[in-house]
Amino acid sequence: MSAEFGARNGLRGRLTHWLRGGAPQGPADGDGREPLLLAAAAAGLPLAPAAHPVAGYRCSCDRVGCPTPARHPVSFAWQTQSTTDRAQVERWARHQPQANFITATGTVHDVLDVPVEAGRQALDRLLSSGVDVGPVAQSDDGRMLFFTLTRGTPEDEDEWWPCELDCHPETMDEHPGLRWHCRGSYVLVPPARLPGDDGRAVHWLRGPEHELPDPLSLLEILTEACARYAAAEPDHAQAAWPLRH
Repeated sequence: MSAEFGARNGLRGRLTHWLRGGAPQGPADGDGREPLLLAAAAAGLPLAPAAHPVAGYRCSCDRVGCPTPARHPVSFAWQTQSTTDRAQVERWARHQPQANFITATGTVHDVLDVPVEAGRQALDRLLSSGVDVGPVAQSDDGRMLFFTLTRGTPEDEDEWWPCELDCHPETMDEHPGLRWHCRGSYVLVPPARLPGDDGRAVHWLRGPEHELPDPLSLLEILTEACARYAAAEPDHAQAAWPLRH
C-alpha cells in the first residue's frame, strides 16, 4: 500500500491532522471517524463494533462491573463478524455512532503491543535505521501498537498459535512488556475513546496507508526497548488490554 492510497481516498489530510495532535474529539465525530475506519478496512484490517465509554468510566455493555470497559467487542461472534467490507463498516459506523471498533488479529495482520515509553524509543530507532515500519497506534492508557503482517494464514495452520501463549507469565523474562496479538486476539482500532473524563483515546501515529511489515523486522528492536524499559521501571509493569470479554 503506497502513499497514493491516502491521497486517492482523501484521507492523507485527516491522517496528517491526527499526527499533529488534532484527532477528532470522539467516535461520534462524523467528519473524522468514518473515513478513518474505512481507511483501516481498505488497508485490510478486519473490523467489528466494540463497546464505548458511558458517563466516565462505565461501559456501554450491560455487564455489571465490566472488567474491560469500552475495550471489548459487542458480539461474542466478533471473530467471524469482523470484516473489511466497506458497506458493512459504513452501516455499523452510521447506525452505532458512539461505538468503538476492534480489529481482529491473526488472519491478515498481527499487532505488537508494548509500553508507550519503549515504543517511542523503538520507533525512533527503527525509523532512523531505515526499517520499514507499518501503521502504529498509541493508546493514551500507556500502550503503543505496531501493526504487522500476520505470522500465519489459513493455508498453513501449523504456523498459527493462540495469542495467549505470548501472554503467560513464564514468557515475560524473554519478552518483558511485549504482547503479540495474533490468532484469537484483537485490539482497539483508531479512532477509539477510552474510559474517563479526560479525553483519552486510541489514535494513529502512522496511519493505515503504510504497508504492513514483517513482524520479525521489528521484533528485535522492540524486545530490546521493552527490556530496557523493564529494567528502568521495574515497578511499573503495564498489562496489555485483556483478550476476552
